[in-house]
Amino acid sequence: MQYFDAIGRRKNAIARVRLTPGTGKRIANKRTMKNYFGRETLEMIVEQPLQLVGLSEKVDINANVTGGGLSGQAGAIRLGIARALVKYDEEMRPGLKSRGLLTRDPRMVERKKPGRPKARKRFQFSKR
Repeated sequence: MQYFDAIGRRKNAIARVRLTPGTGKRIANKRTMKNYFGRETLEMIVEQPLQLVGLSEKVDINANVTGGGLSGQAGAIRLGIARALVKYDEEMRPGLKSRGLLTRDPRMVERKKPGRPKARKRFQFSKR
């Protein structure tokens, strides 16, 4: 059976995605996407590349995701699916690239600075 592997990353999440021709099953960490994410918006993020190329019901997705939170994991799976689709058919590349689905989001959490409660937040000023 032929399959297409790709890796997607976002924030601290890493997703290993396997795309196989099939009937439209979506699995993340051995659970259905609906069950795993629980939020419709995150499912929509994951489905974006498939709906763009019109393969929603023609391929199965199996993803192993680690690290980060649910939002970062959804973004990582989306990037992995887009990269796998390019391996599946190189002609899909321009459409995916023009929508920004093949670009790794470089934004990361800013580190905590010394003498501050968070990265930029300051302790409350007290005049007296």
